[in-house]
Amino acid sequence: MVESEKILKGFRVTEKAANLQVANQYTFEVADGVNAIEIGKAVEKAFKVKVERVNVMKAKGKVKVSRVRRNSVGVKGRMKKAVVTLKKGDTIQIA
Repeated sequence: MVESEKILKGFRVTEKAANLQVANQYTFEVADGVNAIEIGKAVEKAFKVKVERVNVMKAKGKVKVSRVRRNSVGVKGRMKKAVVTLKKGDTIQIA
């Protein structure tokens, strides 16, 4: 189990995430190995709001080959993100 301070890595600030905020949904980048229940509890603890629903998805990264080391293959851009829907009336201020 991951500590609740390390579950949320940060906000996902994109155009689509900004449009979701109108519907009271916020997008976070989260740590690997956590589930929706843990993410919901971490958001409630960090921002003092009530979570209604959490949707979790994994973004598959691209395989990249290093130019310096020809045999070195790595993955770039892999992440796990969560779309958190808050109860009506609750908001999170993104500074």
